[in-house]
Amino acid sequence: MKKLVAIHNACVVKPIEAEEETFGNIIVPDLGKETNKFGLVVSVGPGGHTNTGALIPPSVKIGDKVVLPTMGFTRFQFDGEEYFVGPENQVLAVVSEDVNIDKIIAETEVSKEDKVNLTNL
Repeated sequence: MKKLVAIHNACVVKPIEAEEETFGNIIVPDLGKETNKFGLVVSVGPGGHTNTGALIPPSVKIGDKVVLPTMGFTRFQFDGEEYFVGPENQVLAVVSEDVNIDKIIAETEVSKEDKVNLTNL
């Protein structure tokens, strides 16, 4: 099985398709405007080295949703899928999402068997 493995201070990102912008029921086309890309980090190298040889670890990790610059990352195809690769230090931002435990619990379905097992603990 083929796998992408980033080296040095590289970061491999799978793009996340941007949702179409709507105004009422009208879909607003992007008309080729240059916008930053969002993506999901799939591989990160071990980091970069300083002039003294010290290793600077990467600040992003696999699974992070990130914002990429409009230029600087290389787009390429791998196993029929599109990816971006570029220096990890050029990632503009990591998108963090607040976790609402109550919402997650409310959306979680518990089977009858699980309920029995939980009550027997």
